[in-house]
Amino acid sequence: MFQHRRDAAERLATRLSHLRGLHPLVLAIPRGGVPMGRFIADALQGELDVVLVRKIGAPGNPEYAIGAVSEDGSVHLEEEARHCREEWLTGAIARQRELIEERRRRYTPVRSPIDPAGRILVVVDDGSATGATMAAALATLRQRHPARLIAALGVAPPDTVARLETLADEVVCIGVPGHFAAVGQFFTDFDQVSDDEVVALLAADDDGTSATP
Repeated sequence: MFQHRRDAAERLATRLSHLRGLHPLVLAIPRGGVPMGRFIADALQGELDVVLVRKIGAPGNPEYAIGAVSEDGSVHLEEEARHCREEWLTGAIARQRELIEERRRRYTPVRSPIDPAGRILVVVDDGSATGATMAAALATLRQRHPARLIAALGVAPPDTVARLETLADEVVCIGVPGHFAAVGQFFTDFDQVSDDEVVALLAADDDGTSATP
C-alpha cells in the first residue's frame, strides 16, 4: 500500500490540506509516527510535538495491544486485559510509565510539551491494529479542550477506524483493508525509527527550521 512512511505522510497531508494556514498542532505518536508528523506539520504550516502514549502488549504477544498508558498517567485497558494476572498488569503499566517519563526527558529536554488547549490537533501514527494507543491519545487530548481533534493514520482495519470515529472529530485513514495482521505488512520499507531521529525531527521546530526538504 505504501512505499515508506514518507509516502503515507504525503497522502495524509494532501487529505488534510484544508488545514494549511490554520497553524495546527501535529502530535505524533513515537516513534513511527514522528517522521510522518514532521512532514505533515511542515506541509500544513503547523507545529510538531509528540503525544506520549505507550501500548501494553499482551503476554507472549507484545505487538498486540491490550491497553495503553498516557503521559498524564491514565490507563486505558481493552477487554482482553481482564484475562491478565493483576500482578503482571501492574508491572507492565509501571514499565510503560517509566518509559514515557524517560522519553519526554530525552525528546524535549529544553521545553515543556506544547499546550493543546484551543488548538486544532492532528494526532498522527503510521497505523493501528487494535486502536488502543491512538484511542488513549485521543481520550487524553480531549480532556485538554482542543478546538478540533483529528486522528490521521496510514492504515487501520475497519473496526478500528469506526472506534476512533467515536473519539475524534475527524478520522483520516488512507488504507482500511479488511484483512489486517500488522501495520508493517502495508509498507515496503518499515524500518525502525530511532530515538535520535525523533529528537532531531522535534528539534527542527525548536530552532525555527524545517526538517522537510
